Amino acid sequence: MDGGEAQIDRLPMDLLAHIFVFITCFKDLAQTSRVCRKWREGVKQSIGRREKLSFAGWKMDDGSTSRLVRYAYGLRELDISKSRWGCQITDNGLYQLSTAKCIVNLTSISLWGMTGITDKGVVQLISRASSLQHLNIGGTFITDESLFAIATSCPHLKTAVLWGCRHVTENGLVVLVNKCPKLVTINVWGMRVPFDSFVTLLTIRPALQIVPQSLLNMGSMPLLPVF
Repeated sequence: MDGGEAQIDRLPMDLLAHIFVFITCFKDLAQTSRVCRKWREGVKQSIGRREKLSFAGWKMDDGSTSRLVRYAYGLRELDISKSRWGCQITDNGLYQLSTAKCIVNLTSISLWGMTGITDKGVVQLISRASSLQHLNIGGTFITDESLFAIATSCPHLKTAVLWGCRHVTENGLVVLVNKCPKLVTINVWGMRVPFDSFVTLLTIRPALQIVPQSLLNMGSMPLLPVF
């Protein structure tokens, strides 16, 4: 080594960034970025190469989450689900995320359990997610307003998880199914909508898979012909 230079410091930036891609712990990435200016740039470029980012289980806030996502220009799947010690994202965070260049290319977004968000933030984010195919927004307090935005902005949507979204009504579900022609599966567990609502959805799209299937089985007996 010349002048005490470490071997890793001789690596070109492109290779250094490739190595850092394999660091999945955000705490480790933060520590790595503090080593030197070159490593900080390497971390930044490694995030840009990632197609998937999951903050589930990590203590993240609006600012830290949006900063990382802005670097991830190649991102396709974003998971900011809340766990016991996980993300604390608000509408302000969703607004910041909506300005990231990668949002328009995302095919999968999970906001599961994010109780700090409302229709205002969801509409802002979803309005730019035109490539979205899979959305998990279960366990939130969204209303039909968010579903109207999803129906308008996400023509490629294939799966929607609305688990426990008790403020969504039949009207929102009908609009979603009508305007998302590629929708294959919808999870409605724990929602406060009558059984007839699911019959309406199947009338619109007979091949639609409504999860859990037990919801349909519960109402199957009254629909049987009586001889």
